[in-house]
Amino acid sequence: MKKIKKLILILSVVATSILSMGFVDNYFEISKNLDIFTTLYRELNVFYVDETDPGDLMKKAIDSMLESLDPYTSYIPESEMEDFRFMTTGQYGGIGAIISKREDYVIISEPYEGFPAQKAGLIAGDKLIEINGKSVKGKSTEDVSKVLKGQPNTTVNVLIEREGEEKPFEVELKREEVKVKSVPFYTMLEGEIGYIKMTSFTRNVSKEVAEAYKELTKDKDIKGLVFDLRGNPGGLLNEAVNTTNLFIDKDLEVVSTKGKVKDWDKVYKTLNQPLDKDIPLVVLINSRSASASEIVSGAIQDLDRGVVIGQRSFGKGLVQQTRKLSYNSQLKVTIAKYYIPSGRCIQALDYTSRNDDGSVGSIPDSLKTEYKTLNGRSVWDGGGVKPDISLEPRKYSNILISIMSKRHIFDFANKYYREHETLPSSSVFEVNDELYNNFITYLSGKDYEYETRTEKAIAKLIKDANKEKYVSDLQAEIDALEAKMEASKTNDLDRFKEEISEVIEGEIATRYYFQNGRIESSLKHDNEVNKAVEILQNKEVYNEILNGTYQQ
Repeated sequence: MKKIKKLILILSVVATSILSMGFVDNYFEISKNLDIFTTLYRELNVFYVDETDPGDLMKKAIDSMLESLDPYTSYIPESEMEDFRFMTTGQYGGIGAIISKREDYVIISEPYEGFPAQKAGLIAGDKLIEINGKSVKGKSTEDVSKVLKGQPNTTVNVLIEREGEEKPFEVELKREEVKVKSVPFYTMLEGEIGYIKMTSFTRNVSKEVAEAYKELTKDKDIKGLVFDLRGNPGGLLNEAVNTTNLFIDKDLEVVSTKGKVKDWDKVYKTLNQPLDKDIPLVVLINSRSASASEIVSGAIQDLDRGVVIGQRSFGKGLVQQTRKLSYNSQLKVTIAKYYIPSGRCIQALDYTSRNDDGSVGSIPDSLKTEYKTLNGRSVWDGGGVKPDISLEPRKYSNILISIMSKRHIFDFANKYYREHETLPSSSVFEVNDELYNNFITYLSGKDYEYETRTEKAIAKLIKDANKEKYVSDLQAEIDALEAKMEASKTNDLDRFKEEISEVIEGEIATRYYFQNGRIESSLKHDNEVNKAVEILQNKEVYNEILNGTYQQ
């Protein structure tokens, strides 16, 4: 009851605060509903037949309320503030490892290079049996993560089970301030083309990009840059502006925001001299490039500063701001829409107009508006950033998806790592015939069942034939078709050898060279990077794209 009284007091203070902020017109409606909710909440907790958890009930009520607005407005309780800080800064106190659930236990998927887990000798595949003497069997990754994280310089003891070891062993880890780089990799590609990979827009990421570019251009004659924003979900708006500023002149508008509160309507311009405003530039995006990634790629496109290649971006044109609440919690709330230099908003979904079932539809083409880039090229709002050169996303075979989902490639890479002390550079390491045959042998007896589209079509044929009573007439042909399909599937390991080998290469490279190894290995087979290099090496085509005369 004390918790309830405290909550009632808090809600009363909230109502008073709302009034003092000047929301006079709808204050009565707010006050009335707060009162209804308070009395309902009190009666529910007092009279419900079973014991209730007031905190859990309130969290669910808040989450449901906010989810009815949009996916980005959310409540952040004190217990989740460390995760939120990691999203905005890339920093947290912990052991420095990616973990995942496997059956009843949580395992190390990948230790971060140079942090406690890796320095203590933990490797991918290690199973966490106990933490600080307590079993973690059945615990979720979130539960385990909370225990592993903590203040830097504190210790945590983990009992590890490792394949190849006779019995579990204990490791003491000293937590550190873990800073995950948002620019994990950069390198020189063929033809004196630079490449920079950015994974998120955390605090000071523009400085990371600048440092990477300076390293690439130090004592080198660089003729173009590939800036990879694929899979980048975004982050801090000011870092999007600062990153764009590295390649465009000072005092140019990058983005503007417009919301209900006029004081938050702002225009964000570049404040500094550019690092390099002339280097030919290609920005790579895909359907998982969102928010700040779309500000950068959209501004580069609108200002005709570079060529955008890949797939249409996610389409998140909404801006969030955090507001402090009581008890060290926060509200992340959508406060505005953002508009890139041409004047367009790239928000793809209209959350203000929901369907009868509560779902949200995309903005129809008939309501999309045409805008112009600096050079007069046509671009459109309401659906993400459409690349200047659109490429089909790569699709993987059913057998590869099945093998990966069963973690057979993950386990095979662990086995390879235990048996080989060193590996050639990930840029040259390849899966040869001998290694691939070893993998096929490793798969023997392991489950990786999958259903192809052809098998689904055969199953539908049989169902329809049964329904229409043709199955007896077609049985011989159906049996022959199924037998032929089964025989053909046995060759899938050979048929899709190339793509399976690529994934094996990347997984093995990660064991030795961590995230850098995976990225460097993938570049050898990356059609979108190859297309970017091709465009940058052809000045005529590059200029035609930017002046609107190029025909794809």
